[in-house]
Amino acid sequence: MSEVKKIATRDSYGDALVELGKEHDNLVVLDADLAAATKTGKFKAAFPERFIDCGIAECNMVGIAAGMSTCGKVPFASTFAMFAAGRAFDQLRNTVGYPHLNVKIGATHAGISVGEDGATHQCNEDIALMRTIPGMTIINPCDDIEAKQAVKAAYEMEGPVYLRFGRLATPIINSEDYKFEIGKGVKLKEGTDVTIVATGLMVAASLEAAKNLEADGINAEVINIHTIKPLDEDIIVESAKKTGKVITVEEHSIIGGLGSAVCDCLSAKYPVSVSKIGVEDVYGHSGPAVELLKEFGLDAEGIYNKIKKIMA
Repeated sequence: MSEVKKIATRDSYGDALVELGKEHDNLVVLDADLAAATKTGKFKAAFPERFIDCGIAECNMVGIAAGMSTCGKVPFASTFAMFAAGRAFDQLRNTVGYPHLNVKIGATHAGISVGEDGATHQCNEDIALMRTIPGMTIINPCDDIEAKQAVKAAYEMEGPVYLRFGRLATPIINSEDYKFEIGKGVKLKEGTDVTIVATGLMVAASLEAAKNLEADGINAEVINIHTIKPLDEDIIVESAKKTGKVITVEEHSIIGGLGSAVCDCLSAKYPVSVSKIGVEDVYGHSGPAVELLKEFGLDAEGIYNKIKKIMA
C-alpha cells in the first residue's frame, strides 16, 4: 500500500495565495519577516509589487493591513500564530475587529507541533483569544485540500478571518472533489457509540483512532469542525442525540478552544457528557514535533487510549 501523502498546511497557504493572486489584483500579502517560514515567500516571488515585509513588527503589520482594507485591498497579514493572536491581539481587537474590517490573518506554526521552537512559540491559546473578538471568523483546516479552499473562502467573504495553519506535514484525507464551506462541519465517519469532534491536525489522527476503536467494539462517529467560529451547532447536536457522548480533540489548550465551543453549544441545546482531549493547562516545551504529539497524547495512539479510557 502506498504511503499517504502529507503536506503542511502552511505550504497550502502559500500556494493558495499565489493562485488567488493570479485572479485578483486587490489581494495583497503582508509578512513580519517570516516569509520563508509562513510560505508567503511564494507570493512575494510571483507578485513582489503586492507584497510588504513589515519586519519584526506584528502590531504595525496589522495596522497597515487595516488601513489597506479601507482602500479596496484584501490584505492577508501573515506571521506565526503566537505573534498574530498573542502579540498583536490589541490591534486585531481594536483596529480590525471593532470596525469589522476586511482583514485576513494567516497564522502559521500553531500548536505544540511547532516542535523545537519551544514553549514561547507553541501557541495553544490562539483559538481561545480569537473566539472572544466579536465577528471574528476562525478556520482551522485539516489538510492541504481543505486549507487551500479555506483561503479562497476567506478571500471571498467580507470581514475579519483568522486562518490557523501548522508547521508539521499532515495527511491528505479529503478528495479532490471536496467542497469547503465556512461554518459547516463535515461528518467523516458514521458511528453510534460516541462522537469524536476534531479540528485541524487532529482530524487525521482522530480518524485513525476511530478505526482502532472498532477493534474494541466501539463505533465512533467522527466530525471535522474546520470552522470554530461560527460553529456548526446543528451537526454537533444531531450527532450528540445519536451517540449520547461527545469527545473533542484539538491541538490547542482544552481551555477556550474547540472543546469549550462544543460545551457552550451542547450545554444550551442538548446536555450530554463531553470530554476534552487537547493540551492540558500547561506550556509546551522544545522537542521534535512528532515526539511532542506523542508525549501530549495527541497522536492516533494517544487519542485512542484516552477515548478507550473515557468509554470504560
